[in-house]
Amino acid sequence: MTRIWAERGSRPPAPRDQRYDWAYLFGAVCPARGAGAGLVLPEANTEAMNLHLAEISRHVMADAHAVVTLDRAGWHRAGGRLRVPDNISLLSLPSYSPELNPAENVWEFLRQNQLSNRVFDSYETIVEACCDAWNDLVATPECITSITSRPWASVPT
Repeated sequence: MTRIWAERGSRPPAPRDQRYDWAYLFGAVCPARGAGAGLVLPEANTEAMNLHLAEISRHVMADAHAVVTLDRAGWHRAGGRLRVPDNISLLSLPSYSPELNPAENVWEFLRQNQLSNRVFDSYETIVEACCDAWNDLVATPECITSITSRPWASVPT
């Protein structure tokens, strides 16, 4: 569910469904390049996070090093079971501070613009919608830069 504009006191219609199925969109963005790396996976666990780190590593430029900010989700702190590629460093953010994580703006943007107030016919359509939403986002580098840039996360030139 998400918020929408409506006249005060009104109850705008929105589709509703009692079924549920889950797909997890793992995504990382580089605000400076307006680039992103993402995977849609059936579970959120250490194995999925390792796949995601490998995907991020493939998108890091050859002479660069990525710093990936993480919240305190269980699969982000897997007690030595995460396989962190050499071109990535992990930066854990303080607990209960989503405002510090630029990725939270990505998830809000995708919910507001593509993934909310819809009923999906099947698990495959959920995965397809997530893939389409992510691909639309990474096709607009200026959007990534706009919603994820933080002055404190910039490297001085």
